[in-house]
Amino acid sequence: MQFIVVLRVLGLLLMVFGLTFIPPWLVGSMMGDTDLRPFEYSFLITFVLGLLIWIPLRNHRRELKLRDGLLIVVLFWVVLGVIGAFPIYFQPMLHINFIQAVFESVSGITTTGATVLVGLDQLPRSLLFYRQQLQWLGGLGIIVLVVAFLPLLGVGGMQLYKAEISGPMKDNRLSGRISETAKLLWLVYAGLTLLCAFLFKLEGMSWFDAVGHAFSTLATGGFSTHDASFGYFNSPVMEMTAVVFMLLGATPMALHYLALRQFSLRVYLLSSEFKFFMLLVLVLFVLTVVTLLFDMPRIGWLHDFRWALFNLVSFITTTGFSITDHTTWPYFLPVLLITTALIGGCAGSTSGGLKSVRLLLLTRQGLNEIRRLVHPHAQFVVKMGGHAIEPSVISAVWAFFSAYVFVFVLTFFAMMMTGLDMVSAYGAAIATLTSLGPGLGTVAYNFASVGNGTLIVSIVAMILGRLEIFTVLVLFLPMFWRR
Repeated sequence: MQFIVVLRVLGLLLMVFGLTFIPPWLVGSMMGDTDLRPFEYSFLITFVLGLLIWIPLRNHRRELKLRDGLLIVVLFWVVLGVIGAFPIYFQPMLHINFIQAVFESVSGITTTGATVLVGLDQLPRSLLFYRQQLQWLGGLGIIVLVVAFLPLLGVGGMQLYKAEISGPMKDNRLSGRISETAKLLWLVYAGLTLLCAFLFKLEGMSWFDAVGHAFSTLATGGFSTHDASFGYFNSPVMEMTAVVFMLLGATPMALHYLALRQFSLRVYLLSSEFKFFMLLVLVLFVLTVVTLLFDMPRIGWLHDFRWALFNLVSFITTTGFSITDHTTWPYFLPVLLITTALIGGCAGSTSGGLKSVRLLLLTRQGLNEIRRLVHPHAQFVVKMGGHAIEPSVISAVWAFFSAYVFVFVLTFFAMMMTGLDMVSAYGAAIATLTSLGPGLGTVAYNFASVGNGTLIVSIVAMILGRLEIFTVLVLFLPMFWRR
């Protein structure tokens, strides 16, 4: 383990992150915020701290090993969550403790969207913009952004990229150079965000709301600038636009790039994972609409269609926007909506959860095991996109699924130990581990009423979920630290 090199890179990353306090300061100054000192203090602390770490080690340039990259990613997300809490904690009108501020910061950067803040409509514009910006930066990961645009790091980017990107097959690139791959992904991400913001503005939002909600929509984050979330706008047109861009956010950015390069939608039709994900959305949507029509026939099918589509897409993509109270829906629907977040979107997207590609591979492997009962001596191969999947990938998927279930159960019981009832603990475990945001029971709308113990468990769960568990758990292996 090259600790000096790890610290050098961490210092550089802190300086880069310090620069992200400047845009909220500019927005606040333009929109009339009277106190911008929280962002000024935060910038000075973060940039100077990064500088103090980097200067003594600036000449220690060595190629990163995979273990170094894993440690940097985990350290950066933990340190970033703490540093990112400064502008929130320093806000004089919030009156929250530091644990709550860290929870808000980690929720933003992991694109979870759970919040301890209420009265959003009265908060400073700089703070509201900062929360939205946190989610946008966390959408594809700040580490990937650094790999893309800051080759001055002087280290191999592949180790950081593999530790950061989600999904079971991380070595797929769009370009020969890993920095070029990361750059292409970010250009697609930024372009879709601009398009989303323009459409929101065209449909009636202010520029502030349009940009802020475009940030959280493409990042599948769910933070809003209003307490009523997306329901504040009460616009079917805006909601359908959000549905489209939530689905785009939950689709691999690489697919968008290939579709744009080839100028063809056929790329999506050739993706087994994308087709499987959209089939899941369709089946769950029909089930939700039929249930709503059966229970509430007087409201009308148009309202049911609108509520079912928006809320389902919001939950399965782990965005967490809401336009109506999902906890009052009939029968099993509240639990179903929450549970869809465990599936999540596609690998290589901004959404959380297990990722639909893993569910697809597990389903096909399960079917092969059933076929093997009929033909014990036959050889069955799991295929995706016409190509056979290596047995090592299938084994890794099963291992990840097992670890995910174990961590979820552990989080569920830990939530109950902090004082939550069973329903609230179930909702909180899913909301934090899958990066969903809203839960059930006490945490159906926000985490403002829960204690510090629940918030600490939630912070750990959010980081575990965002880094896909193994990236964090590997640090607890003694062999990881051996020379």
